[in-house]
Amino acid sequence: MKQEQSFDIPLHDIKNIVDVDEYSLYYFLGASFLALLLLIVVSYFLYKWFKKKEKFNLRKENYKALNNLDFSDAKKSAYDITAYGATFKDDSPRHLEMYLNLTNRLEAYKYKKEVGAFDDETIGYIELYKGMIDV
Repeated sequence: MKQEQSFDIPLHDIKNIVDVDEYSLYYFLGASFLALLLLIVVSYFLYKWFKKKEKFNLRKENYKALNNLDFSDAKKSAYDITAYGATFKDDSPRHLEMYLNLTNRLEAYKYKKEVGAFDDETIGYIELYKGMIDV
């Protein structure tokens, strides 16, 4: 005869289920939030730094170039003054009039193979025009 098997074996070493307090998800979310916040702050400062670094002011650069001109080569200086001075000619009607007067005076130093040095009157006009510029 077949014996019936009993499934009611007493268990002696197994304990009941106990609730375990698990906070690792909260720790992970907190660390992720702090890392994201740190990334945003660093990105903001990098953006501000690159934006400040890349800022280019044509007026300021042309003003520096006008002030650093070497008058020993009158022909090159005449072309440079005409090019850099054009940036400021539309500031006011006075600037335009002075620029046109200055370019007319500089015509004598352009379009020729050999030119002499600037005369004192032309240098005076150049300095006066540079003095009118507001950057």
